[in-house]
Amino acid sequence: MDKLVLASRNFLRAEEGVTAIEYGLIAAMIAVAIIVAVGLIGTQLDTLFRKIAACIAKPTDAACTGA
Repeated sequence: MDKLVLASRNFLRAEEGVTAIEYGLIAAMIAVAIIVAVGLIGTQLDTLFRKIAACIAKPTDAACTGA
């Protein structure tokens, strides 16, 4: 019985598993932040490239001449 109690105490005091979980959560939050940032930047880049393509197709348009 003493071995079981001692093993239980050692298991509860071990911090390696907790640290690994914390690092996993940090990595997951960073991944979510990257995905959101890439999504927002991607949308803005798409809009910019569409405007550039429209200006190449019709350079006399008012949006392209800066007027």
